[in-house]
Amino acid sequence: MNEYGFLSILPPLIAIIFAITTRQVFIALFAGIVMGDFIISGYSLSDAVIGSVERSIAILAEAWVAKTIVFALLVGSVIVLISASGGIEGFIQYISHKKKIIKSKRSSLFLTYIIGLIIFVESSITALIAGTVSRPLTDKYKVSREKLAYVCDSTSAPVCSLIPLNAWGALLIGLITTQINAGIISGDAVYILIQSIPFNFYSIVTLIVVFIIIYKDKDFGAMKKAEMRALTTGKLIRDGSNPIVDEEVMSLKTDKGIKPDPWRMILPITILILMMPLGLYLSGDGNIFKGSGTSAIFYSVLTTLLFCGIYYVGVLKIFTLNTFMKHLNRGAGAMFQVAAVLVFAFAIGDVTVELGTGKYLATLSEGFLSPMFGPAVIFLLASLISFSTGTSWGTFSIMIPIALQMGVVIDAHIYLMIGAVVSGGVFGDHCSPISDTSIVSSMAAGSDHIDHVNTQLQYAIFSGIIAVILFVMFGVLLR
Repeated sequence: MNEYGFLSILPPLIAIIFAITTRQVFIALFAGIVMGDFIISGYSLSDAVIGSVERSIAILAEAWVAKTIVFALLVGSVIVLISASGGIEGFIQYISHKKKIIKSKRSSLFLTYIIGLIIFVESSITALIAGTVSRPLTDKYKVSREKLAYVCDSTSAPVCSLIPLNAWGALLIGLITTQINAGIISGDAVYILIQSIPFNFYSIVTLIVVFIIIYKDKDFGAMKKAEMRALTTGKLIRDGSNPIVDEEVMSLKTDKGIKPDPWRMILPITILILMMPLGLYLSGDGNIFKGSGTSAIFYSVLTTLLFCGIYYVGVLKIFTLNTFMKHLNRGAGAMFQVAAVLVFAFAIGDVTVELGTGKYLATLSEGFLSPMFGPAVIFLLASLISFSTGTSWGTFSIMIPIALQMGVVIDAHIYLMIGAVVSGGVFGDHCSPISDTSIVSSMAAGSDHIDHVNTQLQYAIFSGIIAVILFVMFGVLLR
């Protein structure tokens, strides 16, 4: 047990309580950081405040954080450039008028769902593209922004965790390889991860639940109220809500005098998607499973911006260089609040690491595991850590070694234990108001973040309960 014990839980707990009560994620995250530094500094409030500011600035010195923040800013530029060029409007006209593919609320949401399935390179990219492309169509058919954010969020991380040809797979394979090299388990890391995929029950169940919700057009809980509001009043967001991104700036309008064309969206998005695995391949020295996810998304968006410049300014000549730069700056500026929130999200993650929050929570399971119920306990513990820290990747880093070592000791099914960790990481991330993936999903959909978390929570818990049952069942069957 670490030196801070129960105190290590307080920073994320404070952040979550503040987020729910104030509905201001920025303030909530900073409050959590201050609480963490208050404990670390020996309960000096002045040192805590100064330390929190210094920590938030220092976190930018981490290369992966800086690349992620720049990615968040520049992806806003890509969105504004594509929309101003007539790419999004052209795509919408093509699929809704020429091909008549999208002609109802259900089909507009299925478009979001399908985009979430096929773009599995990185969860943030998946949510951003799905939300940006679908938003004008879901708005047309009076789909609440909360519902759109739910579909974006519930297809991004689950799909990425089920298809290992991305940064998620690289991370998990690296963690499993470490345990193989340590002699804890034996075998090939890629084979072990692939064998564990069918046991990623939460992600599988979530994708099925989202499909059914869209197909049946049946909602419950807070989401039902949001959908009724949008249908009866036409208000896609709640009165008094606070969307993360400026609605006016990210309005996805085509510039005057430009004729819409779907290729102006399709080509840049294709470049963005294809560059992701290429970035993993290059940063991994020829091995896609050893590549850097943050480097891959960083260079993907830079390459896409370069392509947009050449395509829109040089080839099509629909923008002057000045107009191009104006839209680039406008898009990056619209993402400033998102970038600031992400900095604080990473900073509170840094606090929880220093306090040992995840490791403390992990120690709570000692002595309570058995071959039959071990996977279910690991799932719940990973969920709690992910919920408390707001990061599924951090949860994997903490829990994969613990789950594999405990699995060997209690003779549990190793593939099932890995599936429990991955499932728990995604489940807790879906429930947490301080999750960076959920923040990006709220931004992509133009939804108030806390409204998104509140409406998604019931669906996530429903899928989580089914996952627990499955882990107990298979824990018994495979013991």
